[in-house]
Amino acid sequence: MRRLLHGLTCLNRGLERCLHWLLLALLFGFIALIVYQIVSRNLPLMPRLYWTEEFSRFAFQWMIMLGTAIGVLHADHFVLEAFPRGSRASLVTRWIRDLACLTVGLLFVIHGKEFALSGLRREATASGLSMIYVYSAFSVSGLLIILFSAQRLLHALLDGMPRMEIDLDTPDAVEEALEAHAEHGNELDASLSSTDGRTP
Repeated sequence: MRRLLHGLTCLNRGLERCLHWLLLALLFGFIALIVYQIVSRNLPLMPRLYWTEEFSRFAFQWMIMLGTAIGVLHADHFVLEAFPRGSRASLVTRWIRDLACLTVGLLFVIHGKEFALSGLRREATASGLSMIYVYSAFSVSGLLIILFSAQRLLHALLDGMPRMEIDLDTPDAVEEALEAHAEHGNELDASLSSTDGRTP
């Protein structure tokens, strides 16, 4: 199991690195296409390329689906904590959260395949691009979600949920600030108690 976790971690680390570069390229492409659309509408000398609107929309859709997968790996999605952290109920809900993500990934792959294949019969209006390149975003995202969820669940199974969350979750800035404030407050209380009763 440890070897499986190590292999999955290495695979996902490489995938995440590639996804970061791909998302960066999609973002720059998206911005460039939007800027071109704005400029071409205001400068008559520039040709109006109608496919830029389609491609910017397609890039945005891919960014959403790929970003969703990375969000699963690091638990960056919006989470409402109904129970105190450290309680048994909180632990159970965190297991349910990761299992639910795995289920969503499976649904994306199973039903996304049929959806992607339906794109073979459709083409984008302006560019003529086969829509399979757009519709397949769900299947790709689902596969990535499965891999990332499997890593989280296997890590939690072997090392415990708290250890896994420390290793994989994006640090919570609010919690870190509260902990730092509490530590600073404890140091201040200790210094005050050590000087209590003494005259300068």
